[in-house]
Amino acid sequence: MRAITTSNSKNETALTSSKNKRQGILYYLRRDWQLYFLLIIPLALVLVFKYAPMFGLTLAFKDYKIAKGFWGSEWVGLEVFKDLFSKPEFYRAIRNTLLLNILDLLFSFTAPIVLALLINEIKGVLFKRINQTLLYLPHFLSWVIIGAIAYQLLAEGNGMVNNAIVQLGGERTPFLQEDTNWLISYLLIGVWQSMGWGTIIYLAAMSGINPELYEAAVVDGAGRWRKVWNVTLPSIRMTIVTLLILSLGNVMGGSFERIIALANKATTEFTTTIPVLVFRWGLESGNFSRATAIGLFQAVIGMVLVLLADRVAKKLGEDGLI
Repeated sequence: MRAITTSNSKNETALTSSKNKRQGILYYLRRDWQLYFLLIIPLALVLVFKYAPMFGLTLAFKDYKIAKGFWGSEWVGLEVFKDLFSKPEFYRAIRNTLLLNILDLLFSFTAPIVLALLINEIKGVLFKRINQTLLYLPHFLSWVIIGAIAYQLLAEGNGMVNNAIVQLGGERTPFLQEDTNWLISYLLIGVWQSMGWGTIIYLAAMSGINPELYEAAVVDGAGRWRKVWNVTLPSIRMTIVTLLILSLGNVMGGSFERIIALANKATTEFTTTIPVLVFRWGLESGNFSRATAIGLFQAVIGMVLVLLADRVAKKLGEDGLI
């Protein structure tokens, strides 16, 4: 009797599903019209502020003049790109963008993983929460504030760090006034500012790990390091891969605010990046066609990197490596 009832229930569910499919989108619009109405506002914001501005990319193929307007400017095809690729400053910007972002990927991406593993080993709940809060606070600071703090601490003449070094018998170091030192300071400040956010993400992923996996590892004789290597890291690998894909998409971008906040006239070797060049050529010089062209180049390369990273991640997942 129970089997007959179950069979009838399944048949009714299948008939209902088939009927709903035949009714089409109008059925769902009438049934859930409140939800679709609420969706109108965010959807309109996305269309207006994300997709509508894409039409402006056509400036990269025009000799845009403000006096002539958008429609009156002459269509020049790929001439803007040819002019762009002939500029030595463009290749310098590509070099600096790749250098800064690859180094950021190497240090700022791995530091939160290591830090999350260390905090996860802390047994005191209160001490762990205090550390998480203190590490996460820099994420909310503006780069203007961080830049001001950096110059107060690291300035060669009267910076607090250099004053302390002199008091200990050392010599003043131009942390932000010499190119190589500026690059090192730039990376360390970036790690300090961003590692808290990444640490929170990884700790959240670690909180979902089944405790029985650790118990089984202990039974097998695994120590603390082996548990981290064989249980914790494999359990959060999809989180790591997801954040890695997002980071790779930004390899051709970088933080414009961070560079502007830390740059100065004494260090110009590494401060010219693609976002900075877009600002200089577009807003400062008024060459909107060239600025749009370099922005389009940056977006296309970033999209290709994201697609390649996603393809590699899926391939590794199919092979059972992640």
